[in-house]
Amino acid sequence: MKFTDGQWMLQPGVAAHYPAEANDITREGERLVISAPVRPIRHRGDTLQGPLLTVTLSSPLEGVIRVRIEHYSGAATVGPVIPLQVSGDAPVRVEHTDTDTLLHSGPLAARVKKAGGWEIAFEHAGRVLTKSGWRGQGYIQRDSETFVHEQLSLGVGECVYGLGERFTAFVKNGQIVENINKDGGTACEQAYKSVPFYLTNRGYGVLVNETGPVSFEVASEKVARVQFSIPGESLEYFIIAGPTPKDVLARLTALTGRPALPPAWSFGLWLSTSFTTNYDEATCTEFIEGMRTRDLPLHVFHFDCFWMREFNWCDFEWDARVFPDPVGMLKRLHDRGLKVCVWINSYIAQRSRLFAEGAAKGYFIKRTDGRPWQTDLWQPGMAIVDFTNPAASAWYADHLRRLLDMGVDALKTDFGERIPTEGVVYHDGSDPVKMHNLYPILYNECVFNVLVAKRGEGEAVLFARASYASGQRLPVHWGGDCWSTFESMAESLRGGLSLSLCGFGFWSHDIGGFEGTAPASIYKRWAAFGLLSSHSRLHGSGSYRIPWAYDEEACDVLRFFTKLKCRLMPYLWAAAVQAHREGIPTMRAMMLEFPGDPACDTLDRQYLIGGSVLVAPVFTEDGTVDFYLPPGRWTHLLNGEVRDGGRWYREKHDYLSLPLYVRPGTLLALGADDTKPDYDQTRGATFRLYELADGASASARVYDLKGKLAATLTAHRTGAEVTFTVDGTLTDATVALAGGESVKLSGGKSSCVLRS
Repeated sequence: MKFTDGQWMLQPGVAAHYPAEANDITREGERLVISAPVRPIRHRGDTLQGPLLTVTLSSPLEGVIRVRIEHYSGAATVGPVIPLQVSGDAPVRVEHTDTDTLLHSGPLAARVKKAGGWEIAFEHAGRVLTKSGWRGQGYIQRDSETFVHEQLSLGVGECVYGLGERFTAFVKNGQIVENINKDGGTACEQAYKSVPFYLTNRGYGVLVNETGPVSFEVASEKVARVQFSIPGESLEYFIIAGPTPKDVLARLTALTGRPALPPAWSFGLWLSTSFTTNYDEATCTEFIEGMRTRDLPLHVFHFDCFWMREFNWCDFEWDARVFPDPVGMLKRLHDRGLKVCVWINSYIAQRSRLFAEGAAKGYFIKRTDGRPWQTDLWQPGMAIVDFTNPAASAWYADHLRRLLDMGVDALKTDFGERIPTEGVVYHDGSDPVKMHNLYPILYNECVFNVLVAKRGEGEAVLFARASYASGQRLPVHWGGDCWSTFESMAESLRGGLSLSLCGFGFWSHDIGGFEGTAPASIYKRWAAFGLLSSHSRLHGSGSYRIPWAYDEEACDVLRFFTKLKCRLMPYLWAAAVQAHREGIPTMRAMMLEFPGDPACDTLDRQYLIGGSVLVAPVFTEDGTVDFYLPPGRWTHLLNGEVRDGGRWYREKHDYLSLPLYVRPGTLLALGADDTKPDYDQTRGATFRLYELADGASASARVYDLKGKLAATLTAHRTGAEVTFTVDGTLTDATVALAGGESVKLSGGKSSCVLRS
């Protein structure tokens, strides 16, 4: 939101008050409290009228500094708030100089200027990352509304990323971003997953610790600053130190929560009934059998909305007209080796058998007169479950348990964005405006907890559309409604990269596009992209996404990349464990892995899956693709061709290929099973070593299906000799130099030597 009119003037009706100086700086425990009048105090008379802003600096954990700006502090704080994983204040060190007072938290410091104007500079190891300077902080009055804003400086060449699952340009400079979850699809500036966090290529991140509608002006209102503002009397944010982007994400997810580890089976191929198609058990069985006879590995079958009867969503009852024996059907699907997912949302239609009970017991969001809030937008007369009511959450969870008892394995938690903000009340008194963005967190958390309780740790997985800050704890998330075009495929990738830079470890999208039916060329290109994402689902709106509906070559493409993903599972599973333990996403923007390479700052049509495999999806019908390789010698995973990095390439690929390059110095683990993702990765694995420099070492970790480290294989090169050493247990493993000699580690061998 803009408050100024150019450099010198204010918007009509706006009165702005900016801190003029740090008049008083007091240490209170582990906090610095700064009194900041909006004009210089020259004599006692200047103290008689406000506003006076109070700025409090503290640290929730090492390397993170909290900044709280307040005008009126007397009003009770009304939630909800972002569910942080830490509480209280971490120890800080306070330093006083003649000109400044500094608050240190680990390597990060906030330097407050004592005289000569207002400034707080944030420094890492003595280097200024960003600062709040002249007219940076502000208390704004506009008509009857009040706002608080901050403006943090940007340096020359500094790029801003993140702010949730944004489908607009990957680098956010020049954009206005409204932090409000909306069901807008991938073709607009709206987002299903707003996250008030941004990361820059200068070694820090900023999380605005608010659930309400934070408005970001990213190098737009002031081109050398990022402004964020919110209605009200206070604003709180965190500066999160690097120095690398990975360090920032590690600290961010320590603050807001690390992703749970999804089950290994969820990394396989999911096939959906699609949205408005007609289907019954015979139709589903026909699809599944068609996949089997064509040697197309399938791992999860998903029933979309119409598994329930029309107008009844959600009553959690199988439509008996088409599914007369759901328990038997689910058993038959399990007997085929499939897991089963069903679609749900948090809306209860008026015709649902659950509506009257929920209304009578007060389980829905209410109007101010006590009636359930209802709308006809989506399901006629629907109400919305109030997850701030523990009884409502338990009631909703009980109905999900019925489905899990039948044999359902996973739940697609759709919607959660269309949540009213006016004229409604919540059971716990939450502010409806603040609750709007946080609602899907409560919704997904309720569902996820049911899955954990019924299936156990490590077996719970969602397919969620809406989310907010801290939502990465409850994977998996997918990109929502996209068109069946190359342009929409590219915008989906931008959304996934932006979300991953907010700490979300696992992300997916609708292979082939959701709206419309793609030409076969798009479906085949999207299949390669989808099966080189963390999670892979075939899903659409009005048509089936079975490959033979496009052409027979689509079957070949889907088979090839599904089997490739299954073989890559030891490598992908290690990346998943890293996401779970360290907060580093499985799908990584180039700037995350190569922060020192300015050529990577703006790349949004390629990425790394894990830390070592570069993927450049093809977005053209004729197979032409441009991509960049960072310095070093990169090896194509599929054909073994080696290319020098530090430059751009243009290639043309058929449907069974794309730029898929292995990073130099990688020891890549490949599994022995190309039919499923959930197998014993310690048996029969092949480890390929790529372009390891003399004197250097590389390692590959192999985990069991619970995420416990089973073995580490290390390679060390000395001249032409490479020594491989195993720590742990690997059975019938093969070690190989890419394109060269190989040897089996059998009979209990724990080491061997190869010559290049």
